Amino acid sequence: MPVGLLLLYLHLPDCNSLKEKRSAIKPILARLHRDYNVSAAELARQDAWRYAELGCALVSNETAYIQTALQQVARSIESNWPNVELVDQHIDIY
Repeated sequence: MPVGLLLLYLHLPDCNSLKEKRSAIKPILARLHRDYNVSAAELARQDAWRYAELGCALVSNETAYIQTALQQVARSIESNWPNVELVDQHIDIY
């Protein structure tokens, strides 16, 4: 049973406080969960106003499906949130 992990490193240039950051990240996490059925959470850099590290996990019976689905998640960040810059992404499959 393969498990996929996607790490997303985001830059949020419009956020000037932790409250603004939280209000920007919360809808992203909810939409990723709703649209792609992944578990998503903010993992690190929680004290930085303009940077976020998100993690998404997906379990499936096919490695190819996991790879494709997690790539779609990363592309959706770039296309659906113009005020969020995707700095880097990393996919691991275990």
